[in-house]
Amino acid sequence: MDIIYLQQVRADTVIGWYDWERTQSQAVELDLEIGLPSARACVSDDLVDTIDYDKVVKHLRAVMAEKHFLLIEALAEHIAHILLHDFGAPWIKVSVTKLNILQDVGRVGVTIERGHRGS
Repeated sequence: MDIIYLQQVRADTVIGWYDWERTQSQAVELDLEIGLPSARACVSDDLVDTIDYDKVVKHLRAVMAEKHFLLIEALAEHIAHILLHDFGAPWIKVSVTKLNILQDVGRVGVTIERGHRGS
């Protein structure tokens, strides 16, 4: 399986279990591995034969600006659903990281995998 990856994608969203976390948006960081439905783009050299990662980033940032989440697990699941259903990825690995949210802890995050990873 061919995989597109995007690392350290920053996006702002309102997220958090505690009331003080939801008073304003905060930056989260996304790491994405997106399985491609086919290897056609390797031969055709045409963007229509792959998943456009610019569109992915713009879409995810727009969704995260509008929708609020309590848990990073729920945000990761929502992102996975978008990539599987709206962008046609057969497999996805999503990591969501909150930065500097706890004292003396630089990063807190979750990683999920969804879909079926082919060979």
